[in-house]
Amino acid sequence: MDFFELIRARRSVRAYRSEPVEEEKLRKILEAANLAPSAGNLQAYEIYLVRDRKVRLALARAALDQSFISEAPVALVFCAHPERSAIKYGRRGVRLYALQDATIACTFAMLAAAELGLATVWVGAFDDEGVRRAIGAPEAHQPVAILPIGYPAEQPAPAPRRSLEDLVHEIKEST
Repeated sequence: MDFFELIRARRSVRAYRSEPVEEEKLRKILEAANLAPSAGNLQAYEIYLVRDRKVRLALARAALDQSFISEAPVALVFCAHPERSAIKYGRRGVRLYALQDATIACTFAMLAAAELGLATVWVGAFDDEGVRRAIGAPEAHQPVAILPIGYPAEQPAPAPRRSLEDLVHEIKEST
């Protein structure tokens, strides 16, 4: 699929069929996340792959009872790993770059899933400690996003978008 068609077609899906995600597709998604750009190429993030239904249920509870997380056959949890970024970038690496690294990797995974005919939704509303407990992550790993992945059981309509005139602020050359 053409990249621009892909980003126009991608939707946030909250209903999934029960069929499993094929290993080769999951591998491609993880490889895409691994190819995401990162500050200083430090890849200051960790990805937790969750297939176990009990763990997905715990993630759903930690995510303010968003039950669709447990219905998807797979969930990826992206965590910032600030200590990796601090090595080179100090405080800015801790406060910003690790977070950016995790979000870019999650975006790459989301787009790869869409290209492979799979559905996702970015989940950012959750209790950090509840997510950490569910996946057994250390305190040093800061949960940033949960990405349920599966075959869609719904086809949401496109969400309205801001106009470019409202969104983009061109800086004119000063005289």
